[in-house]
Amino acid sequence: MTTDVHHLADDPDLAPLWHAIHRRLCAGESAETINTVRVAQLSRTGVSMLRTWLDTTTSRRRRSAVSVTAAGTVVPLRELLQVLRIDCQALPYLVERATGEQIVNRSLANRASIALREQLWEYAARRLPQVPRLVARLRAAGLSDDDTDMRRTIDALADALALVPAIPPMPLAKLAHDTTRNPHFFDLGTTSGARLVAAIAELTNRAEPTRPDLVRELLAGVGILADRLSATVLLLNVDAIGDGPIDERLRTSALPVALTLLDLIATPPTLAAVPLTVVENPSVLEIALIRQSRISLACTSGQLRAVDHVLLQLANRCGVPLRYAGDVDNAGIQIAETVAQLYQAELIAMDATTVAAALNAPVINSAAADWPGPDASVFQEHDAVLARILEGG
Repeated sequence: MTTDVHHLADDPDLAPLWHAIHRRLCAGESAETINTVRVAQLSRTGVSMLRTWLDTTTSRRRRSAVSVTAAGTVVPLRELLQVLRIDCQALPYLVERATGEQIVNRSLANRASIALREQLWEYAARRLPQVPRLVARLRAAGLSDDDTDMRRTIDALADALALVPAIPPMPLAKLAHDTTRNPHFFDLGTTSGARLVAAIAELTNRAEPTRPDLVRELLAGVGILADRLSATVLLLNVDAIGDGPIDERLRTSALPVALTLLDLIATPPTLAAVPLTVVENPSVLEIALIRQSRISLACTSGQLRAVDHVLLQLANRCGVPLRYAGDVDNAGIQIAETVAQLYQAELIAMDATTVAAALNAPVINSAAADWPGPDASVFQEHDAVLARILEGG
């Protein structure tokens, strides 16, 4: 080879050419099979250099071997290598030096990756034969560059399904610990938790639930007890007429009673069929205590959790008329719509009249007074809202 490869590699005007060749080589093509290369943004100096090397005959001076179009510059690579007396076997070295990047045959890498992924899905099908729909969903979701997490998930799901139905029942955290040594692996609200729920729904031939109380009901059906103790719903001035321990607590306490999901499932009280006002924020119960209000109140503390759904279902079964009051913002309105739709609750202190009073503004459209506008933002701690709640609507 007579050409100074190092000089060619270091010339900035030729850098776009070497990068274009690098992409072709990484795509799986060999130096011997690349006839021409299209180069984007090759400088005039770079084009002039190539034409000096290649346009050496009279015919080439009339029509250059290097054509320039709007799409880029087309360079006859094989001819260029011959003119410069560069062996095809030396081209990869030149290109790697010029670009500073190793040539990796992505075609071979892709084929190897596809083969490995096929092996992974075959492994998933063997480990999870009872939930083929879930396996199909996992496959459709795709993988990151590292399949370690997916293989771990597959193993965790397979080991968990081997333990259900759990007799005696076990907490979800115990199931996760015994299968992965991480008690939070299947936490509800995580991807792994959602996959476990999907697997059990498919295993039991039930629709996959999304509501938190229905998720826990599904898991409990196979002996898996999702957290029933940490979340509580607060009740104040709620009359109970049953003989159970929760009924007694509600009847005798002058302070808010915090009930867990386990309380409401294991020993549910029988509620008196008197109106119950459900609010979004615990501060409303604090104010009710300070003002010695006798309104029956329950607090769901924001977004509805499993314990909240179970309480509202209990109220429906007991014939308790429900009223709901939440913050008048996007989240509060969504929660209110859910409670009204699922549990036939009357919405109070969220109408345009209350909002206008809180904002010290007139009701612009009295015909639409049943619901505030989308830009309204009034919270339950406002005196105008509290007055409506604590006066019973």
